[in-house]
Amino acid sequence: MTKSSLIFKFLFTVDSINRTVGQVTAWLVLFLVLIQFAGVILRYVFSIGSIQLQELIWYMHGTFFMLGIGYTLLKDRHVRLDVFYRDVSETSKALINLLGSVFLLIPFCIFIWWLSWPFVITSWAIQETSMEVSGLPFLFLFKTTILVFCILLGLQGITLAIKSFYRLRNFTS
Repeated sequence: MTKSSLIFKFLFTVDSINRTVGQVTAWLVLFLVLIQFAGVILRYVFSIGSIQLQELIWYMHGTFFMLGIGYTLLKDRHVRLDVFYRDVSETSKALINLLGSVFLLIPFCIFIWWLSWPFVITSWAIQETSMEVSGLPFLFLFKTTILVFCILLGLQGITLAIKSFYRLRNFTS
């Protein structure tokens, strides 16, 4: 297998993973809306409050963003200074994406991983649960999404850098 075919296989694999995770995560939004709606009905119509339901909404909301971030980058939907970015040439966009990925995005993912690793490991070691008496018992699982966030976004950042490099190479050739 040639070097370029390995690179393209890597790009395809990472894109496929983030596409699949993003599409599955998108369904989480439907459940989040339904659970939030049920919580509102229970609270304001039947005067029933639930800490577990509230925490579930928080966990789902956080999970939605943490797992969907690689897909968002794949689809080029991240917020950036579009005032400047939207009007520049494709070559400039590729250069911005390459430099931004290599010098900002990937180091950011590594830094967040480095900071959060002990935090997540400790949470797993003690099987951390909610601080609320009737809260959910799996806070350690939710905290793990921080590491998954780093992996999904970091890998997608690497693919963005590689794609941008090839675009720049093709523009200059």
